[in-house]
Amino acid sequence: MTVGALIGSVELGMIYAILALGVFLSFRTLNTPDLTVDGSIVTGAAASAMLCTLGVHPVLALVAAFIGGACAGAVTALLNTKLKIQALLAGILVMLGVYSINLRIMGNKANLPLMKSETLYTKAEELFPSQWAKLLVGAIVLVVVIAIFFFFLKTRMGFALRATGDNEEMVRAAGISSDNMKLLGLSVSNGFVGLAGGLLAQYQGYCDIGMGVGMVVIGLASVIIGEVIFGTSNLLRRLIAVALGAIVYRLILAVALNLGMQATDMKLVSAVIVVIALSMGVLGESFSARKKKRGAKNA
Repeated sequence: MTVGALIGSVELGMIYAILALGVFLSFRTLNTPDLTVDGSIVTGAAASAMLCTLGVHPVLALVAAFIGGACAGAVTALLNTKLKIQALLAGILVMLGVYSINLRIMGNKANLPLMKSETLYTKAEELFPSQWAKLLVGAIVLVVVIAIFFFFLKTRMGFALRATGDNEEMVRAAGISSDNMKLLGLSVSNGFVGLAGGLLAQYQGYCDIGMGVGMVVIGLASVIIGEVIFGTSNLLRRLIAVALGAIVYRLILAVALNLGMQATDMKLVSAVIVVIALSMGVLGESFSARKKKRGAKNA
């Protein structure tokens, strides 16, 4: 693998790390399976790309990307809490519905190029050496997002959100609206997913209507890989582990491509990575149990 390919994988991994943190908030913290991700990431990318083509400042375009993703998450939460539609099905419905909205945002075009538009990355090349500009932008944004997640989850509202995922009935007994917590959690989660989409569009130099396919799997894989490899002893370590998991995931894909696998096989590779990561916990527990049994017999 070349140095350029390695750096490129890390740069993409940092963007996917923001996606993974959003998935972590819904799947792990809120304990809600949310498939809105495949749609909300495109909403963020479409909003960011369209505003950049109109000459809007890239940072404002990213703010719009966050808001677009948050709106998609809010709709999912409202379908789940107010209409009592199962969270999984609500996410699928929003993911399907938002496809048409994304096309509208993109001016009914399946692909929106940004080659002639200013992006956060082109602006960064004016401040930093061009070969390191994208890497530095990704690192700065990722550190800021991790800090926001950490301090938010340490607030009273953040504790209530975490408690909702752990025990919804207890939260209700304490006089906290679990419906409001779900609305907040899914909105913030998909907001950061939208932000990741906005960054991805500006990084790649285009937005494509099909770029969201399988993103929830990428996010979940990153969360699991990070937790298995780097541990979950405290909140900050867990957030950093999730972010590093996304970078490791991209590096694994880069190695797979370097070994001669086709780009069309990457979805299969992603699925295999998730299966292996999920199995590692079970296999580890099985190994520990066998070790204890052997120790008991020897005693």
